[in-house]
Amino acid sequence: MILSFHPCFVADKNIICAGRSPDADDLAAIKAADAVVLHQGCYKSLYKMARGNCANVFPDFDAKFKYPGKIGQIKLFQEKGVAHPKTETFSSIENYFYHYKEFSDQFPFDFPFVFKFDWGGEGENVYLIKSAAELHDIFKKAKLYESTGQAGFLLQEYIPSQNRTLRVVVINRKIITYWRVLRDSKGFCSNLSQGAVIDFDSDPDMQKAALTSVRDFCGKTGINLAGFDILFSSDTEIKEPLFLEINYFFGRNGLGGSEKYYLLLEAEIRKWIKRLGLNLMNS
Repeated sequence: MILSFHPCFVADKNIICAGRSPDADDLAAIKAADAVVLHQGCYKSLYKMARGNCANVFPDFDAKFKYPGKIGQIKLFQEKGVAHPKTETFSSIENYFYHYKEFSDQFPFDFPFVFKFDWGGEGENVYLIKSAAELHDIFKKAKLYESTGQAGFLLQEYIPSQNRTLRVVVINRKIITYWRVLRDSKGFCSNLSQGAVIDFDSDPDMQKAALTSVRDFCGKTGINLAGFDILFSSDTEIKEPLFLEINYFFGRNGLGGSEKYYLLLEAEIRKWIKRLGLNLMNS
């Protein structure tokens, strides 16, 4: 029996668990299932229940919950030995000033560099810091966040990349790549929400290199549903893909919109079920 908690994937048994914690009925259904399909926004409690009581769960969010936030992702990149921009992480403003007293000789970055809060995606809460005054201003914002219980940020080397990033979308074993190019040279984040445009065709060799790196990384981590942001430095001759972020929620415009995305997702879930040697009763 295939159990689905995903509102857009019809299985042998379907349960909606959005907005609530899983209960005893959910647990009983999971234990009776041969495979469980979850939605992208499932709570950690539901994921842990599914992983602890069923051998086959899609998607694999082990890395998402073990390495949370942008700080967690940097730790994961470091542990798996993948190339990424030089980064330092801090749990709080106090933690930062414990290591660095203003701009001493030991400060690890030259201007400009990137400041990222530990949360947010698709270019949210990311800032290009060009001066000490801008860093002081962003620290004021960080203190406000900390007063509400939100803490943690990272400083990251700025990689010139001709105002573009490569999005690598992984849906089970299907991988789709495309550039997001910011036409406004004054901009910073090359996200579609910031005005970037999609380019499927440029630099196919670089796209292939990134696809290979992401596929290898997913093999090491089990990640099978995510959008990866990859940078290539425009200042180096050897074009090495640099891992920037993992988006477990990702935009769908580059995939043809939500309707096409769900068709892709459904097809890949069915392939995943088939590879397990299972069948949907309603097929």
